[in-house]
Amino acid sequence: MSKFKGKKVLVVGFGLSGVAVARYMSKQGAKVMVTDLKQKSELTESVSACADLKVEYELGRHNQKSFLTADLIVVSPGVPLNIKPLEEAAVAKVPITNEIELAASALKEPLIAITGTNGKTTTTILVGEMFQADKKPAYVGGNIGKPLLNYVNSGEKVDVVISELSSFQLDLTQKLVPAVAVFTNIEEDHLDRYGSFQNYIESKKRLLKNCDKNSFVILNYDNSNVAAFAAETPGKVLWFTKQNPMTIGGRFAEEFMGAYYIPETKKIIAKITGKDESYDVSQLKIFGDHNKENLMAAICTARVMGVSPQAIQTVINTFKGVPHRLEFVRKKDGVYFFNDSKGTNVMSLQRSLAAFNSKNQIILVAGGKDKGMDFTPLADLVRKKCKIIILVGEAKEKLNRALGDCAETFLVGTFEEAILLAYQKSRNGDIILLSPGCASYDMFRNYEERGDYFKKLVNQL
Repeated sequence: MSKFKGKKVLVVGFGLSGVAVARYMSKQGAKVMVTDLKQKSELTESVSACADLKVEYELGRHNQKSFLTADLIVVSPGVPLNIKPLEEAAVAKVPITNEIELAASALKEPLIAITGTNGKTTTTILVGEMFQADKKPAYVGGNIGKPLLNYVNSGEKVDVVISELSSFQLDLTQKLVPAVAVFTNIEEDHLDRYGSFQNYIESKKRLLKNCDKNSFVILNYDNSNVAAFAAETPGKVLWFTKQNPMTIGGRFAEEFMGAYYIPETKKIIAKITGKDESYDVSQLKIFGDHNKENLMAAICTARVMGVSPQAIQTVINTFKGVPHRLEFVRKKDGVYFFNDSKGTNVMSLQRSLAAFNSKNQIILVAGGKDKGMDFTPLADLVRKKCKIIILVGEAKEKLNRALGDCAETFLVGTFEEAILLAYQKSRNGDIILLSPGCASYDMFRNYEERGDYFKKLVNQL
């Protein structure tokens, strides 16, 4: 019998994750109530997805009594944990959890958990493609818009579950023990939610704290915030690095397990199974050094879980990248358009600019909702790479103060204006790059909607 049968479960936040929880808990025989600050008219998709269930709704408000009388509260990742009803429920010792934790406790399959500030989506999808190329059934979900509970609810069977996990999804995890934990990098992000960089690191570290001696922990040696984790885990550590371990020397070179990149030969060398394996990346279609890191993390993950080198090489040769991540949209009148709408923080914007070899040829469209970040570290790179900056959204004034002296700068009122002006100012050989460095919530529902709108506007030019 389900431990949730007859229990009063309050689902806070009614997006994709909230729907998955409502369906799962209804199946378990719980008494489900959903609460969201949005009105019913704004949640029609979610409400209709649960039309066949017996669910109570409190929409357009949060009722304190519902929080205090619940047997369990399940919070969606987008809901801040410092809202008053949640804080009072925590004081009253009402158990609070999230969809990821529920899914992890229900899963019988090994879980590959991939987190980091940047690169986690690309790495997650690369790992999924490698399993697929090796004909090993896998469910790929988590922060990429497919809740893990959807898999649990479906009753289907796979060999492994691969999940991208954001810090918001890790905040409430307690007992999630991954078979493989991957940390792509950690840079400043979401300071508007966490208040300090250290709090954000601690959120990411929740994934590390749950690893046991059987877990593989895959770390980016070139990112000091992540490299420090090696001393804090009982798990089996594998490294990925753009440096040759032999030149690093010492015990690191002697004991090295993982993958490293040799730019001269365009090869990734993996030392995982006892003998060296070489992967040719000369045909890799996704560009930028950061994607070599993502690829090395994926190779380490796939190999420790038994994916064949042949399947991995096939994916390296054929993988076309992830939508909204340095995605080539079109070439018009000699001008190249790239959609990097998923670049929502300073470091991702930095990596996107660095991925292009061109000097003073980029027309950068940036701005959106500020996440409390400092944009000044971008100044030198912007000065080198950009000929024009077009700023839009809530953060445009702040961006202008940090970067306005680095290139010819325009502040505009609407997203449409920004794209049209970028095109009007462009010349043959220029690159128009949407890489906002900010969240999308001031003008769009999410970064996907922003990226899709950019592509639509570009294709209409």
